[in-house]
Order: sequence, then C-alpha cells, then structure tokens
Amino acid sequence: MFPQPNRGKLSLFSGSIPTSQKQRRYPLKGIFWKNQRTIKYLLFLSCLVISITNLYPAFAHKVQVAGDVGGTLHIEPNDNPRAGEPSQAWFALTRRGGRVISLSQCNCRLAVYAQPYAAGEPPLLEPQLEPVAAERYQGIPGADITFPKPGIYELQLNGKPISGARFKPFQFKFEVTVAGGSTQNTRNLRDVNGDLVEGQSQQLPTWAIALPILGFIGILVVVMQSMRRGGE
Repeated sequence: MFPQPNRGKLSLFSGSIPTSQKQRRYPLKGIFWKNQRTIKYLLFLSCLVISITNLYPAFAHKVQVAGDVGGTLHIEPNDNPRAGEPSQAWFALTRRGGRVISLSQCNCRLAVYAQPYAAGEPPLLEPQLEPVAAERYQGIPGADITFPKPGIYELQLNGKPISGARFKPFQFKFEVTVAGGSTQNTRNLRDVNGDLVEGQSQQLPTWAIALPILGFIGILVVVMQSMRRGGE
C-alpha cells in the first residue's frame, strides 16, 4: 500500500487555507468591502461640510479694476453689514504690479447711495476716510459706515493722485447688501428700496453649519459600531 499523503502539510505548502481559518485571520476584510460604499459616502459628506463652512471666506472680498488701479472692498464683519450697526469698510488700492496706494497718496472721496438713485442725486452718506491697517495692507483708505436700513447700497470711491503719486484717476462702484440689524429681528420693516423685508441677518445661520457636521458624526458612529459588531 502506498503511504497516505499528509493532507495537513499539503494544504500548508499549497497555500490553501480553510475558509474558517481565513475568517479568523482576516476578520475585517469582508467588513471593509461591505462598508466601502458607506466610506465613500462619508468622504463625500465631509467634502460637503468643508465646502459649506468655507462658503463665506470664498466670496469675502469684492474686487474691481479701473485703468491702472485695482480696488478691493471688504466690510467687517465678513462682508455682511447689518442695518443700524457700525461697520468698518476698507479699500485696498494697488497699482499695476501690486504696489499699494495709501490714503496719503490719494485724494479719495467715499459716497454711499441707496439703490436705486437718480443721476445727480446727493449721496445718502459721505463717510470720512481715514488710513487703516488691514490684513497685509498699511495706511489704506477706510471708514466706519452705519447703514440706516436693510437693502441694497452702492459705495462709490473716487480717487486722484497727490504728492507726485503715479496712477490714473479712478472710480469704483461697489454694490453692498445690508441685512436687518439685531434690534430689528422681531419685526418687519421696509428696506431702502421700499420692499417689505424680514429684519433677519442674511448670513449663514449657525445651525446650517452645525447640522451637516452632526450628521457626519452620527453616521460615523453608526458605521464604527457596525464594524465592531462584525469583527466580534
């Protein structure tokens, strides 16, 4: 009689492992593939949360170009002024090539109009410009503005060179939307355009940012629990 082959050794050298042994050695392999779609969904949801939380910074500054001068407007806070509350507006002026134009080099004038307005109509406000430091800019034109009502306004900045500065005269027209102030949140009022509006801030509410984040955390907890149960 021929000797019986050692089935244990053959299975060892042939590399074949019983299914039960594979499951014991790689308990998470099957779970990973089962939850692959869920992981992809979590990645998509995380990207969505990041895009929502970065919505306002992405659209923060308004930029215009007139001749050889570029102008950037920013209004604190977050380009979302509210009626009845002081807001600091500043204008980053740069010549072609990136050189900053300070207020000491510019005979600048700021006028605020309520939209719509007729040609030749006097401005609603003429805030006094002062040199301010903002971000990487030093001595640029800035002013504190208190918008009386919610609505759409136009900020006109006119400038001419002084003290031997070399740039062409310019005019910038920035459109600004003003939301209702905190003292107006409980009642309706008419904005500068005559339309009846709710006195609510138009900035992205906190719950709109927190809700996707909480949903992401909840789904992540459920997936982790299911993976732990599958590995036991």
